[in-house]
Amino acid sequence: MPVRLLIAEDHAVVRQGLEMFLKLDDSVEVVGEARNGREAVELAHKLSPDVVLMDLVMPVMDGISATAAIRRDLPDVEVVALTSFLEDHLVTDALRAGAIGYLLKDTDAEGLRRAVAAAASGQVHLSPAAAARLVREMRVPSNPDPLTRREVEVLILLARGRSNKEVARELSIGQQTVKTYVSSILKKLNVQSRTQAALYAVQTGLVSTYELAET
Repeated sequence: MPVRLLIAEDHAVVRQGLEMFLKLDDSVEVVGEARNGREAVELAHKLSPDVVLMDLVMPVMDGISATAAIRRDLPDVEVVALTSFLEDHLVTDALRAGAIGYLLKDTDAEGLRRAVAAAASGQVHLSPAAAARLVREMRVPSNPDPLTRREVEVLILLARGRSNKEVARELSIGQQTVKTYVSSILKKLNVQSRTQAALYAVQTGLVSTYELAET
């Protein structure tokens, strides 16, 4: 089945361009378009997309607020932040709001396709520039509960962009067990998303920034 995608972008020309790029890929189905953050939230509830491609700077409701609302109400819907700006507060605020990926609008069609596919699989996907900013700006959780050996193994694979299915296969465990480990990791690190956990893995030396950016 194709990935069901909702595009949230206030500029019609950009919105149409994104749809044109993505329609060339049979694995993606654009199910709706939103002109602002409020419409994005409303359409996400109505259409239940797999992924929302979210512009961060929009009228009525900005993309960060819309991302937070969608992730709060519809936790199975992943959000990929898309913006023209690589500003530290936008990058970190998008992450804290629950975005699983962060792309600049100069990303080529293949990079866009990979980001949508990765998000649909629950994989962390960041542009190299965004990854570098996030690693620098995000604070390492203070005094987190220690992770077990298996949790560390899961975290490393998660940071390398593996989906739950891929983690399960590589560690020879069930997907539900992977979900349990991921939930435990997030709780112990006191973070809200897989992306934040992945950044913790980089900041503590478990994986490199290059590995994170290449996912």
